[in-house]
Amino acid sequence: MASSYLRRGMDAPATFSLYVRNLPSERGFLVAAGLDAALAFLETLAFEEEDLAYLSSIGFDETALDAFRRLRFDGDVWAVPEGTVVYANEPILEVTAPIPVAQLAESYLLNAVTLHTTMASKAARYVVAADGRDLVDFALRRTHGIDAAMAVTRASAIAGFAATSNVEGARRMGLRPAGTMAHSYIESFGDELEAFRAFAEDFPGRPTFLVDTYDTLGGVRAAIEVIVERGLQESGGIRIDSGDLDGLSRGARSLLDEAGLTHVRIFVSGGLDEREVAALVSARAPIDAFGVGTQLGVSFDVPCLESVYKLVRYDGRPERWRTPTSSRSPPRRRRSGRSRATSPTARRSWWTRSTR
Repeated sequence: MASSYLRRGMDAPATFSLYVRNLPSERGFLVAAGLDAALAFLETLAFEEEDLAYLSSIGFDETALDAFRRLRFDGDVWAVPEGTVVYANEPILEVTAPIPVAQLAESYLLNAVTLHTTMASKAARYVVAADGRDLVDFALRRTHGIDAAMAVTRASAIAGFAATSNVEGARRMGLRPAGTMAHSYIESFGDELEAFRAFAEDFPGRPTFLVDTYDTLGGVRAAIEVIVERGLQESGGIRIDSGDLDGLSRGARSLLDEAGLTHVRIFVSGGLDEREVAALVSARAPIDAFGVGTQLGVSFDVPCLESVYKLVRYDGRPERWRTPTSSRSPPRRRRSGRSRATSPTARRSWWTRSTR
């Protein structure tokens, strides 16, 4: 399409609007994200010689290659700020640029905004469910690739997660890294107590002991022994990763309080979805923080959104698209009524950035 536009001199400004057409039944709202990735792509949009050589090999002629060689993004991007709650048919991002360039950007922008918005929306549900308790991103091992893991780490931070176990993601984004230990660490020692002592010695700051490798409450007792030995009454923690999290957290809290360790935090994990988190919070389980991985990392219940990138204006005229069999109205394009430059934080205002 871009080649055809360029060949025919069709380079008038076009505006494309990116939005989610329908909300999934499991979502009452979405959280916009992915703008940073979108802008980074547009600012560096260009064809390198190796790209042109490949296009030549699949049939593009010299006229098209010469046009692509000169192509850069020269336009405007309007978007809601990342972290904004949005609904169906509400624009998340709009691009105005010469139509060949705006068209070329379609696939990448849809990919970036759809992925990040899907993950931020899932993460926000956990934040609502946790009702003020800390959340840690544990998704790295289960996401669909490392790029997706980075997107999840960023999206969960936007939504309000306290930390991530993705150390590289924390490094890149200036986030707080957090982690505990695996069952394999404990199993590699002679017994649980020896493993806890070694970990506390090597990481004396704020160690969190995984207590459910063999017997959860027995593990709590071993952790209590090490916490007292090392003077970790104000900084230690325990993690429960399996079983009846409600009952086990109550039993652990009782043992900790009886030992005078009222400040030792209880951290739970283990395939939790947001409904399970909400149920534990509603039951007043004595849990201080949740680690969430698989369900978050692939947005298990809603792995994708019905996002679209539609031409809404070309060469000064508005455009409308409708299938012959559909009565669906085109998206309503909202504006705040203020200058985009004077109200960057208003609820319905637009954030804009020009790459000129």
